[in-house]
Amino acid sequence: MRKYRKDFKERVCEFAINYQKINQVQKYMSIRFASQDIDFELQKAEKVKNWISRVIQLRGKRVGNISYLFCDDEHLLGVNQQYLNHDTYTDIITFDYVAADLISGDIMISVDRVGENAKNFGVPFEQELYRVIIHGVLHLLGQGDKTDPEAAEMRRQEEEALSLWNTMFPVEQIG
Repeated sequence: MRKYRKDFKERVCEFAINYQKINQVQKYMSIRFASQDIDFELQKAEKVKNWISRVIQLRGKRVGNISYLFCDDEHLLGVNQQYLNHDTYTDIITFDYVAADLISGDIMISVDRVGENAKNFGVPFEQELYRVIIHGVLHLLGQGDKTDPEAAEMRRQEEEALSLWNTMFPVEQIG
């Protein structure tokens, strides 16, 4: 009986120590937004963080460190040329640092491209911005878009995520 109590106490202490370690690690998990070379601040940032977190959680994954950088066309073109050897403008570049079920990465978004795309698609800027924001997360979750079937599935998942936004924040619906 005495040995059982000792083993139990040791397990409880071990659990408490591990729980503290996990909580310390989780404190550093975050979603951050910044801008470079442009005057841009993401509106509703806390709601966007909650939405992104929910999309990740619904897929059975955990939020790691996700950093968004909003920039202009020229900055993103430079990154595209330097790191991906692509000489084209793009709306988003995602650098994947995912480890198992911990979703982490750097996502760079051209606000210029988002604005141009919104005009071309006839949608509000905010709707296109949120579509692009979640597009990067979907890449981190493993969704590709290189083939026609992958691109169609990406679009379906983007629409599903935008619908989730409307469910989470019905007063501030988009699209």
